[in-house]
Amino acid sequence: MHKPIQIQDLSVSFPHKTCFDNFNAQIHYGSRIAIIGRNGSGKSTLLKAFMGTVAGVTGDVLIPKGVILGYVPQIITDFSNLSGGQRFQKALTQALSADPNVLLLDEPTNHLDRHNRQSLLRLLRHYSGTLIVVSHDTELLRNNIDTLWHIDNGKIKVFSGHYDDYKREIQSKRAAVEQAVSRLHRQKKDTHQALMKEQHRAAKSRARGEKSIAEHKWPLGGKASALKAEQSSGRKKVAIGDKKQALSEQLATLRLPEVIVPQFSLTASDIADKIIVSITDGSVGYLDAEPLLKTIHLALRSQERIAILGDNASGKSTLIKAILQDARVMKTGNWLVPKRKDMGYFDQHYDTVLPDKNVCETIAECVPTWSHAEVRCHLNDFLFRKNEEVNALIAQLSGGEKVRLCLAQMAARTPALLILDEITNNLDLETKAHVIEVLKSYPGAMIVISHDEDFLKEIGIKDYYEIVDGILQKIVI
Repeated sequence: MHKPIQIQDLSVSFPHKTCFDNFNAQIHYGSRIAIIGRNGSGKSTLLKAFMGTVAGVTGDVLIPKGVILGYVPQIITDFSNLSGGQRFQKALTQALSADPNVLLLDEPTNHLDRHNRQSLLRLLRHYSGTLIVVSHDTELLRNNIDTLWHIDNGKIKVFSGHYDDYKREIQSKRAAVEQAVSRLHRQKKDTHQALMKEQHRAAKSRARGEKSIAEHKWPLGGKASALKAEQSSGRKKVAIGDKKQALSEQLATLRLPEVIVPQFSLTASDIADKIIVSITDGSVGYLDAEPLLKTIHLALRSQERIAILGDNASGKSTLIKAILQDARVMKTGNWLVPKRKDMGYFDQHYDTVLPDKNVCETIAECVPTWSHAEVRCHLNDFLFRKNEEVNALIAQLSGGEKVRLCLAQMAARTPALLILDEITNNLDLETKAHVIEVLKSYPGAMIVISHDEDFLKEIGIKDYYEIVDGILQKIVI
């Protein structure tokens, strides 16, 4: 047990942005908190603040006596000879060896295979201390968390309750915001029209006054009346202008998550219903080594979607490389796969976008026949709209922006077969939603490696294969 941890006036800011400011909270023993928000919103920095001084943080995190912290960062630099999943397991074992009563984890499921991921989720369910975790993993959020700290629009919004209830609340708020935005736009339009009408009326009144002066036709007290009318008109214009400004400021505070609605170069009607991948009696491996996989039998039709599961180092990525015709992979058996130009490959490292190119060049090189206006229109669909956004170098983009650009590439020159390898690692929930929307609409065949079962269901995966002891077999989930 420990006394409450106090957070007082905590702010995270950097020279180019403020993530959030003046956050206050009290954390009681046994709390189960998830920190969520966009990439770059300050989630990891907030978690590090519990460990002590960190750049960009002001305010206080008051840790009472008796608190033992166990912390596992997102990027683990120790154990360089191990895989990402193995590094996490080592770091977690070290953190737990101190018997902490407060456990701090940053994206703990990112590199775990299905078996180790389920083991971690069980461990967290039975952990009796205080849990504070940064995560986008919906299964973890759904089953191990009772409080959400959502960093959004420069504030931390606290929600106590189940993750699904929070999602429903967010959807309800989104609908209310959409209605408010629509209403404010109407009011702003009406206000603008009222302002134009008042300016026109005032101009006519002024013209009549000037004509009366020119003709010396002022009635008794006419000059005073004209001046009073002019002053009244001015007050009306100021009042209407103030209302218009207030509406503009209100609109600026309402940030709706944007939705991607992609247009693909291929449609389902363009793709003939046929087998595009066929492997019989296949094996894969590397030169001078035993095959990693044997007796591979796999058939995939032109609009089917399958997932390949398996432990770390079981051969999933090697099988993918063989399908992509990687010359480093040795294979035997009968293989029918599309030409390399008809296959798209997308992984968590975003290798299809080159760091020294800018956003506009990347898409222009995909489709050389497009005009600059067509490239801009396509990028607009993927939320690259401002000049500084389309001219930004890839090296300067955030992870979420790189994902959107990879999706834009894929839509511009849509492959018949799309291969995805753990693409949801490190994605915030909003970017993950963008990925899901695009993939749901994608018309071709799909092979997906992922440990995220919710993601697989969302994008319409129905058939699952698992690699066990070097054998690929179909399973039921």
